[in-house]
Amino acid sequence: MNSIVTQVNRLACGLGDVVFPPGCVMCRGLVEAGADNGTTDGRTTGFRHVCGRCAKQIDFVTPPHCSTCGHPFYGEVEGERMCPHCEGLAPAYREGRTAVLSKGPARALVHELKCHKGLFVLADMEEVFRRSLHVLELARGAVLVPVPLHPRKERERGYNQSRLLAGALARAAGAGARVETWLRRTTDTVSQTHHDRKARQANLKNAFALARGPRLNPGQHMILVDDVFTTGSTLNSCALVLRRAGCLNLDVITFGHG
Repeated sequence: MNSIVTQVNRLACGLGDVVFPPGCVMCRGLVEAGADNGTTDGRTTGFRHVCGRCAKQIDFVTPPHCSTCGHPFYGEVEGERMCPHCEGLAPAYREGRTAVLSKGPARALVHELKCHKGLFVLADMEEVFRRSLHVLELARGAVLVPVPLHPRKERERGYNQSRLLAGALARAAGAGARVETWLRRTTDTVSQTHHDRKARQANLKNAFALARGPRLNPGQHMILVDDVFTTGSTLNSCALVLRRAGCLNLDVITFGHG
């Protein structure tokens, strides 16, 4: 029955794209059916809201990359290398990975989701995760914990974009990955956009706490999920809460970096 429903939904989407062709979130041009088809895990795939030309501009991250923030290292890598993007962070988690650099079409996808209630881009963001094999490798079998929004902000937006991205990552990873909202935001902080790391850390002090009710298994592999890694202050504040609760097997995954 589920397979029939899935096929009907795919047919409906296909017919809808013929009548109302979707637009590219980057250039606003039309996205032709099957644009940028590629192969992921043996299946033919494509983006629905990124045209073929813009899809080629998505900057996927691949190893070698910084083990703290996930930003790629370029050129030959010998021994340890200091990453300027997270220098001085002192992470409370073990490892961080990211799927893409937050620029061009990838940045446009995040902006559409966060600022324009563009839930339709989640399918393309899930497709990005499917093509990020080093991210999927880390996520499989893990509990994915989204970075929470303050209740006021979540009511205004209508959803928590990190929760939706965690769901997209869980579907892409499979193998028992699941989403749990084990954190809550206790302080309605001002926007972090124009703050440096020091200001962000001060702004986020005591801003997060464990959610009421769930009992954590310290031995479970947990992964904090957020949309973008900027300075790492938000993710690290969340990681500190989980570490204090005894969660030591803790990593970080973000959709984008920058």
